Amino acid sequence: MSPPAIPLMRSTFFDETRTREALATFVRNAPRLSMGEQCAAFEKSFAAFQGRSHAILVNNGSAANIGLIQALLNLGRLRRGDRVGVSAVTWATNVMPLIQLGLQPVAIDCSVDHLNMTSSALYEHIGSIKALFITNALGLCGDIPAIAELCRTHDILLLEDNCESLGTRIGGTLLGNFGVASTFSFFVGHHLSTIEGGMICTDDPELAAMVTTVRAHGWDRNLPAKRQIALRKEHGIDEFHARYTFYDLAYNIRPTEITGFLGNTQLPLLDATIEKRERNFRRFREAMTTLPDRYHPLNCGHIERVSGFAMPLVARTANILRETMERFTREGVEIRPMIAGDITLHPFWKKYGLPEAVCPGARTIHECGMYAPNNPDLTDDEVSLICSLL
Repeated sequence: MSPPAIPLMRSTFFDETRTREALATFVRNAPRLSMGEQCAAFEKSFAAFQGRSHAILVNNGSAANIGLIQALLNLGRLRRGDRVGVSAVTWATNVMPLIQLGLQPVAIDCSVDHLNMTSSALYEHIGSIKALFITNALGLCGDIPAIAELCRTHDILLLEDNCESLGTRIGGTLLGNFGVASTFSFFVGHHLSTIEGGMICTDDPELAAMVTTVRAHGWDRNLPAKRQIALRKEHGIDEFHARYTFYDLAYNIRPTEITGFLGNTQLPLLDATIEKRERNFRRFREAMTTLPDRYHPLNCGHIERVSGFAMPLVARTANILRETMERFTREGVEIRPMIAGDITLHPFWKKYGLPEAVCPGARTIHECGMYAPNNPDLTDDEVSLICSLL
C-alpha cells in the first residue's frame, strides 16, 4: 500500500535536514546521553515560553499525565476513590492513569461547536467531583476562563492536558496556564517534536518538587539543595545513604539528553510552525463555514491564536462523513478519527466498570468527526486541495 500523498506528518522535525545533522553531531560528541544539561536547559526555556515557573521534562506525554496524578496523590491533594471529571472527547492516557491510580473518571460532555468542554456542562457536576482533568482538543477550547473560575469558586482542582494545543491563546492567556498544572507532548507530529517527550508545567513549587521526585524513583537527587537538606533532616538520612533513599511512590520516566537537545533545537522554531498551522487552519475553517448544511461550523471567534496539529471537522450526518472520507482517501489525504471520539464508548471504559454517561455532543463528534493534516510542511496547493475536498 503506497503512503498517502498528503500525510498527517511529513517530517520528523521542522527544518528536518539541519535538525538531523545537528542531532548526529550531538550524539557523536556529547559527553553523556542520560538526563543532564540539555534537559535542564530545555526545561528552563520551555517554562519561559509557556510563562510558567516550573517545567519538568519526562519521556513522553502519557508519562506526564500519570506522573502529575501520582504527584498529587503523594501530596494528598487527591485521594484514592476521588471522582475526577474528564473531557468526554479525549485521549486514552488522559483517563487511564486515573483508573490505574484508584481514582474515578467522570465523563463530561463536549460541544460540537468547538470539540471541548463548556462551563455549563461542568456546572452539572459541581459538588460531585474533586478535580477536573480537562483536555484542550486540537488547538481549540470552550469558555475555559469561566471553567477555571468555577473550579476556583467550588474548590475543584483544575488540570489541563494541553498536548494538542501548545501555543493556543485565549483572553491573553496561553492554554495550559489556567489550572494548577498542565501536561504537554512532544511526540512526532505534534507542535514540537523530540520524537518522544513530555512536559509538566506548574507555578506551584511544592508540586514541581514532587513531580521531580516522581520522575526518578522517588529519590531526592534532582531536587534543589534546600529541599534535599530538609528531606534528609526530616527522615534522618545521612549523605551516604541519601543516594539510594526513596521518599515516595514514583516511576522512572526520565528523558534522555537527546530529548533535551531536540527540544532546544526545535523550540526556537515553534512560533514559525504555529503561524503556519494557524494560517492553514483559518483557510480550512473558512472553506468549511461556507458549507453549513454539510459541516458544523467551528466556533473559534473567542480564541486569539489557534494552534492545532490537525484540521478537524464534524459532518452533519454519518453519511456526509463517509462521503467526505472517501473523497479525502481517494486523493491520498491521510485522515483519522476525531482523537478517541467519545471515550466512554471504548472497551476499556466498560471493562473497568466506569459509569455510563450521556454525552450527546461527544457521541456526535465520535460518529461524524474526523481530522485531516495540518503540518507546517503543507504547501499552499495542498491546503487548497484539502479545502476543495469539502
